[in-house]
Amino acid sequence: MAPRTLVIGGCGFIGSHVVDHLRARGAAVRVLDRRPEAFRPPLEGVEYVFGDFSDTSLIYEALEGVDAVFHGASTTVPATSNLDPVADITGNLIATVRLLEILRNKPVRKLVYLSSGGTVYGIPKTERVHEDHPQNPINSYGIVKTAIEKYIYMEQELHGLQPVILRASNPYGPRQGHTGIQGIIGTYLWKLHRQELIEVWGDGCVVRDYIYVKDLAGLCVEALMQPATGCFNAGSGTGHSVNDIVRVALETTGCETQAIYKSGRAYDVPRIVLDIERARAAFGWHPRMSLEAGLAETWSWVQSQR
Repeated sequence: MAPRTLVIGGCGFIGSHVVDHLRARGAAVRVLDRRPEAFRPPLEGVEYVFGDFSDTSLIYEALEGVDAVFHGASTTVPATSNLDPVADITGNLIATVRLLEILRNKPVRKLVYLSSGGTVYGIPKTERVHEDHPQNPINSYGIVKTAIEKYIYMEQELHGLQPVILRASNPYGPRQGHTGIQGIIGTYLWKLHRQELIEVWGDGCVVRDYIYVKDLAGLCVEALMQPATGCFNAGSGTGHSVNDIVRVALETTGCETQAIYKSGRAYDVPRIVLDIERARAAFGWHPRMSLEAGLAETWSWVQSQR
């Protein structure tokens, strides 16, 4: 039987796809988020609780009657976290520690937490990054994610929590916002849709592991459904440079614009590609969408938006 699940951040980009996958599996879903979804109306059969994740009384209310929790909310992204680390700590670390404290007194044991495979490791020492790689993040976002992971581990050891930590790489796909703050694929496609120039920080040789959001959401739901616990990388297992993304984006859209190259950013790790074999073995999961097909589907969605 599918667990009754609270999806924290369920109106966001990734969380909304987790909701879709849970509903497809027959799960009853409650969403906790600050505001409704940006790109579609509320879903029939989904219960929504709106408010701030740091509101303790709201957390108690949202947890009533659920069997499992997916936590994918964040008040920052890597590009903004260093601007105000105190706000990053308050909005994410402290709020999540409060959630963990509340869970001690609830029957909910299963927690899936969305961490960051792109930031918690820092600058990789290996070609492909395994979960046992040292964690030496170089921005506040990764530091806070790492601290949350440690608190989750403490709750597992001391209070019987059954957690899965998913260290996600760079997700992209439909319903990704167009503010340009996070996610170069979404940012580039939205800019090309508006006939704007696209920008590259550095020489375009920075390599990342990009995962299609529906593949990631599928893994999140498998982690909720299955008994496995622990920490797992969640990526495609394949690296692509920013120049690769520019090329595929231009080919997909048919645009002939040229990218503008700007100075590199200090917090950008030069290369990171995740080893995803642990997730394959534990959940029988593997990413299905190629970069080219994923960009094509995302572009089709972007074009459908007004």
